[in-house]
Amino acid sequence: MTDRLEYRYDAARRLIERRHWEMLASSLMSARDEVLTDVALSHAGGTIPVERRPIDAGFLRLPEKLLAEHDQEGDASLLGRIRIAAEEFRERVDRVVLLGIGGSYMGARALFEALCHPLHNELPRAARDGTPRLYFQGDNVDNDAIRGLLELLATEYDAPIERPGRSERPGRLAGRWGVTVISKSGGTLETAAAFRIFRDALETRFGIEEARKLVVPVTGETGRLRDLANAAGYPHVFPIPDDVGGRFSIFTAVGLFPAAVLGLDVVALLEGAAAMNERFVAAAIGENPVLDYVAVGRGLEEDHGLHIRVLATWGARLEAVGLWYDQLLAESLGKEEQGPTPITVVNTRDLHSRGQQHQEGARDKLITNLYVERPATEPIPIPTAADDRDGLNRLAGKTVPDLLAAAFEGTNRAYAEADRPTADIILPRLDEFTLGELFQMLMLATVTEGRLIGINPYGQPGVEAYKRKMAEILKG
Repeated sequence: MTDRLEYRYDAARRLIERRHWEMLASSLMSARDEVLTDVALSHAGGTIPVERRPIDAGFLRLPEKLLAEHDQEGDASLLGRIRIAAEEFRERVDRVVLLGIGGSYMGARALFEALCHPLHNELPRAARDGTPRLYFQGDNVDNDAIRGLLELLATEYDAPIERPGRSERPGRLAGRWGVTVISKSGGTLETAAAFRIFRDALETRFGIEEARKLVVPVTGETGRLRDLANAAGYPHVFPIPDDVGGRFSIFTAVGLFPAAVLGLDVVALLEGAAAMNERFVAAAIGENPVLDYVAVGRGLEEDHGLHIRVLATWGARLEAVGLWYDQLLAESLGKEEQGPTPITVVNTRDLHSRGQQHQEGARDKLITNLYVERPATEPIPIPTAADDRDGLNRLAGKTVPDLLAAAFEGTNRAYAEADRPTADIILPRLDEFTLGELFQMLMLATVTEGRLIGINPYGQPGVEAYKRKMAEILKG
């Protein structure tokens, strides 16, 4: 076992020609230099060369910057203010509605599902360590989903709870809810429309003055949402840096504020990301998870046409991490008729559906397993039963993690026998530090691959095209 993220790729590496691997190693060093040049240009604040625009490379050094400011300034730093505001918000509400789309919510959702109790929203507040329930909206224009959440929020939780022999009243925060709205420009229609709807419901329920304390915007320094927030006088408004794009924004207030509201250790999250930065900048191929990951993906795509990249998450808690990565890879590299296609699966669930295709279907896939070595909770053993008609007494004493480990190893062996390439991202445990490592590794790998193949990994012109057409239609 290890105490840091590992990338194991021998099973995939053997399918890449040695000469090609050596060429990739040389090219990747140049690509890494280009990424670091992007960072330098982004931080310099001068004119960006036309051929490199846009550049949203501020994410790379952001963890170190935020940690250093926090060490020097404490509560007055941005991270300190985020933590203080999050604590205040927790004390005011029992439900939080996070409004955002794409990178403005997917990172927060990934952290929520990976690190909070799997049934967090179903637990009483005491079992949630005093943190609120969390719901997501503004990520779609789904009338029924929006209506359903509004109806839930309008429910009168303050009514007495009748139990046999006694009558209890819920805590003082029962029925109280708030909103954090996340949008860099404030002009994304799905989120803007949802914010108007939920802001109206909030003000109707609690009154304009009280509702003002129950909204926390996270937005750019300029734009529609910033203007609206200034006019409304919300006490806490957090910035999204100009040089950090939406899908790279998990280590800004976009991800940090919701994480802090949930009581997660945002310092450890940033420390994990900073540790991965150090490995990316200093380590050679063979010891550098970022460069090795890119080399395997590119090598197999160029040698064998494997343009579909399957991220197989072992355990349901990591599915949202995979969906976050789907957006990151697709939106960054899906340009100029290039770019691999990302797919997320959850094992062992999807071994009973997609597993057939992965084993015997078209040879166009690289499967990367995302596997956690140690569960976050005490392993559950298979009990011995007096009635063994299900035949499971042979497994008595084995634990659920033992079953998962056997499935993981067995699947990799089956794929290897069929010359289906696999690689493994191994997390020693599931916590803030290791997730910080993982998120930063995947963001760095994405921009490095973009520079390697001559694609600007920043910006999303294809997404902007649908927004323009949508606006034209609504204007009639």
